[in-house]
Amino acid sequence: MDPLLEFVPNFSEGKDRKVVDTIVAAMTAVPGVHCLGVELDASHNRSVVTLAGTALAVADAAYRGAKAAMLAIDLRGHKGEHKRMGAMDVCPFVPLAGATMTDAVITAKAVGTRIGMDLKLPVFLYADACQRESRRVLGNFRNKEFEGLQALVGSDPEYAPDFGPAQMHATAGAVAVGARKFLIAYNVNLATKDVQIAKDIAKAVREKDGGFKKVQAMGFFLDDKQCSQVSMNLLDFEVTSIRTVFDKVKSMAAERGVQVVESELVGLAPAAAIDAALAAHIQLPKFDAKEQVVESKLAAMGC
Repeated sequence: MDPLLEFVPNFSEGKDRKVVDTIVAAMTAVPGVHCLGVELDASHNRSVVTLAGTALAVADAAYRGAKAAMLAIDLRGHKGEHKRMGAMDVCPFVPLAGATMTDAVITAKAVGTRIGMDLKLPVFLYADACQRESRRVLGNFRNKEFEGLQALVGSDPEYAPDFGPAQMHATAGAVAVGARKFLIAYNVNLATKDVQIAKDIAKAVREKDGGFKKVQAMGFFLDDKQCSQVSMNLLDFEVTSIRTVFDKVKSMAAERGVQVVESELVGLAPAAAIDAALAAHIQLPKFDAKEQVVESKLAAMGC
């Protein structure tokens, strides 16, 4: 069996299902590419698509997704809670069955080259595919966002893209292409409209401010749910688990007289990271392993 890679592109559109469906259709038109999930978030104005397939198949799908997003999304009118730099904002490859991180890095660089050359989009390599250590962490450069990068790309050597033109695309921005271990996008919603509480808790749990290793976190207010959210990326669940961060967030919220409403798992997680018992503990509603655990979903698809 050929090695499998997971591919989790994030697109800067979380409100218009037709736009996202068009982009997904372009990617799944590639033979051998399986879509494991599509999630839209209106508050973040962002969608997360999870696909899997052989390296060659997901590489072609990534290119097609970038092209479809470039044609469909105009960042000049885009607003949302989540930071973003491009129509296809991030494009990470993750080794699955039989694949290595080297396979993921080779694929990321090939995709970055093609996107930069054919679509004329500036491409920044990150995580294990990075060519500059300062770009290993996505936030080190994406934090300037679409608007800020327009002035920096092409003028500041620190923001010179790895592939493509040294100029932001007028409507589609730039793309971050990477290779990484399995990232779990995990949120905890709090029963308060005071977003500062979520921001304080996020600061306490994230690694860069002295919190848990391999954890990124931010605090947001969700207009659609009228509550505050601690939004997290767990970069290595074997280093810091879902349960560890949930227990800390719940404890810190309780100290402020605030209860947890529920947890959210964005996309999928590996079987080693979550099961039904943990889902109940972290207040994750309607947990379905066949839909939310990557191994179970791949098996159901005959992969």
